[in-house]
Amino acid sequence: MSAAVALRAAIFAALANDAALAAVLGGAKIHDEPPRTLDFPFVTLGEAEMRDASTMTEDGDETTLSLHVYSRQGGHREAHAVVGAVMEALIDAPLPLAGHHLANLRFAAADVRRGEDGRTYHGRIRLRAVTEPM
Repeated sequence: MSAAVALRAAIFAALANDAALAAVLGGAKIHDEPPRTLDFPFVTLGEAEMRDASTMTEDGDETTLSLHVYSRQGGHREAHAVVGAVMEALIDAPLPLAGHHLANLRFAAADVRRGEDGRTYHGRIRLRAVTEPM
């Protein structure tokens, strides 16, 4: 399994099992892609960029992963609350990765914007992970 696939699986599991995030979302509404029936708020795993992070002596990968938050309740406040809960659930979390060791997982950036429909808020969180094969 590639490091990026293992990372996505570990992040999905961590978010789906986080009680504080489930409380903010009103359930474990974590999706690999946006659901066909939208039940706001929810979180989806988004795009990933992979790079070689090997050194002269160690193999490694760097993955930048985007997570997306969608909200329609109470203006931007709910979207910011969900973004914060996602970051709390993941930053410095000891995520087990199949076949890989997570050297670190860091917050890279986040933003919350009102969508074109004027009702939906879209939050994006970018995380940077460095992994090593086991």
